[in-house]
Amino acid sequence: MSYITRSLEKVVQQVTQEYPVVLVTGPRQVGKTTMLQKLMEGTSRGYVSLDDLNERALAKNDPELFLQLHKPPVLIDEVQYAPELFTYIKVYADTHHEPGAFWLTGSQVFKLMHGVQESLAGRVAVLSMTSLSQSEINGADTEPFRVDLDALLNREEKAVPADTKDIFERIYRGSMPAIASGKNTNSQIFYSSYLSTYIERDVKELSDAIDALKFLRFMTAVAARCSQMLNVAEIAQDADINQKQAKDWLHILETLGIIFYLHPYSNNLLKRLVKTPKLYFYDTGLVCYLTKWSSAEVLEYGAMNGAILENYVVSEIAKTYLNTGSEPFLYYYRDKDAKEIDIVLEQDGVLNPIEIKKTSNPGTELTKVFSLLDKASVPRGKGAIVCMKPKVGIIDRDNYIVPIWII
Repeated sequence: MSYITRSLEKVVQQVTQEYPVVLVTGPRQVGKTTMLQKLMEGTSRGYVSLDDLNERALAKNDPELFLQLHKPPVLIDEVQYAPELFTYIKVYADTHHEPGAFWLTGSQVFKLMHGVQESLAGRVAVLSMTSLSQSEINGADTEPFRVDLDALLNREEKAVPADTKDIFERIYRGSMPAIASGKNTNSQIFYSSYLSTYIERDVKELSDAIDALKFLRFMTAVAARCSQMLNVAEIAQDADINQKQAKDWLHILETLGIIFYLHPYSNNLLKRLVKTPKLYFYDTGLVCYLTKWSSAEVLEYGAMNGAILENYVVSEIAKTYLNTGSEPFLYYYRDKDAKEIDIVLEQDGVLNPIEIKKTSNPGTELTKVFSLLDKASVPRGKGAIVCMKPKVGIIDRDNYIVPIWII
């Protein structure tokens, strides 16, 4: 099994020089601890995991003594289990002014963790780690995705070409490090084990009354609606739970970094817009497992191919930002007439409209919806059709063709 270099490594090294606390959040098994332990090789930084129940009990019951035993510089793994530490970490940071004193990992998204923002505001650099991006798997540098011709041509040079069959193979296998590194060769067995651990440990940590089989059925209902506008009532009906439960459980999936939302782009000059977000998973392999596709080939020609392909593209674009420590300003557009643009990327003072299609021969008609953004107060920038065409191309002066494999 070989270690896959993470794009976030450079960001960790940079913010370690600037902040007393660095917090890396993300779901279980995406490689947070592996990356940080790789970076601390040959240094004096200590390590302690709150998965160890004895260490966890000490951290919760006597955080001051815990930090005396585990002196900075230190990596504290799974810090969400002992939020009592945060006040004491704050005191240490304010007293010692020592950059990089604490590296923390957490399996809950930071902005949703109770009390952390208040305790460590201004003292912590927060980085989100997802499952691997395609560029990380291929060993290429990660740059935030931009709808700019020079940037697109540069991506094309660095990326590993893939045809439609290859892309659906990537989608089906997913992006968890254990699979991509070769540690686990059977993705179906891996995801079965992963979900068991995930529900028994992380989900029940947030809500111990959850029935594991019901939650699995709920996750399947959610996965079946990836790339769709969120419909809590339908999810609740399919999972045989009430709508309040469905909302609470969706919150758990978001808190644990499994799903994310694209919210509709809103602007006071754009009228009659919908307000419902669209739902996506960070890892398409998990979607394929939950929705019971038996192979990449069956998926490629199956009923969900468009939805899962869209999920793949949206998540890959989001990862290009998260992996460089940046916020992805991604939205979608849909009005009351059901006219829709898959992605609206807000960057550098413009709105870039992006459509995602399975076709390898996109026509100019696909860009007509982009004019829907012209009434916004923010100018419309270049547009893109992300599709199966093998090379970067130009539709017209304002719109580009972008192969999915370069994202």
